[in-house]
Amino acid sequence: MKTFGRNGGAGGGRAAPGDSESLVIAFDDNRLLTELFGEHDRNLARIEEGLGVLASSRGNKLVITGKPEARAQADRVLRELYQRLKSGLDVNAGEVDGAIRMSKAPEEEAGRAAGGARQIQTKRRVIGPRSPTQATYIDALMKHELVFGIGPAGTGKTYLAVAVAVQMLLQKRVDRIILSRPAVEAGERLGFLPGDLKEKIDPYLRPLYDALYDTLPGEQVVREIESGEIEVAPLAFMRGRTLANSFVILDEAQNTTPVQMKMFLTRLGENSRMAITGDPSQVDLPLGAKSGLKDALETLGGIEGIGVVRFTDADVVRHPLVTRVVKAYNARDRGLLDARGEDKE
Repeated sequence: MKTFGRNGGAGGGRAAPGDSESLVIAFDDNRLLTELFGEHDRNLARIEEGLGVLASSRGNKLVITGKPEARAQADRVLRELYQRLKSGLDVNAGEVDGAIRMSKAPEEEAGRAAGGARQIQTKRRVIGPRSPTQATYIDALMKHELVFGIGPAGTGKTYLAVAVAVQMLLQKRVDRIILSRPAVEAGERLGFLPGDLKEKIDPYLRPLYDALYDTLPGEQVVREIESGEIEVAPLAFMRGRTLANSFVILDEAQNTTPVQMKMFLTRLGENSRMAITGDPSQVDLPLGAKSGLKDALETLGGIEGIGVVRFTDADVVRHPLVTRVVKAYNARDRGLLDARGEDKE
């Protein structure tokens, strides 16, 4: 893949955004271009819309027209996606959006992300960061024994923690994975749900199962749950245990009480790691109850060996509409805080 700079429009009769400068990118393997450009050039269309450039293909060459910074970003995006294809990995809409997001990061931030980011190898896919914060988070999960991943829904906090846990299990760095959640959701209580205890609890744990099935073959997930190598259980089941040689994940930690959080943190055993994820803006505890996640962050700040990674709405990697929804709610909440002059939590 080669990049050449030149003057002149992109052709095709379309007006170039910003100015008439262009880059010509030459690819050395035409067989990969269909996947790189996407069906009906959908990937190119996402790059055009996301970066404000125009892209015109001519054989094995692609002409990128737009402002200098946007052209450079498009060049980085296409290089990353093309190398991914050359490595035998897929390129889908999520990968394109992630590459666009990474290309927009400040240069020093992008450099740190590129240097510290790890590719997570699981049985079903190779997973890489889709934002600089995700790169920092993956790095923290690899290095620290206890990591807090804090931020809004859709930023990959739980998914990436499960993926790293699966990789470490496959590498025999841990003997088992333990996934847990507090069984508190939107005002519902277990006693009012139908079925036995397992049937009552499973809906609360479904997001953890979904992440497992996305990283491991279904039959392996079932087999390892049956053998105990993977355990998915509500937080209440953790009391009294010492969790050694394990990768332990507590999801939806904003719905713990301070007592529950302390109980969970003190389960950490020899050769184990913990990842605690949560969104402080979505607390479902009774009105007036303090979140164990907030209490832990206030209590444990600055302790050596603990990593804290904070995501923002800019890191949302779900449908673009989710990003806009999160931003709208955050703006509304900031307005309420300004009006009241106090912290609602």
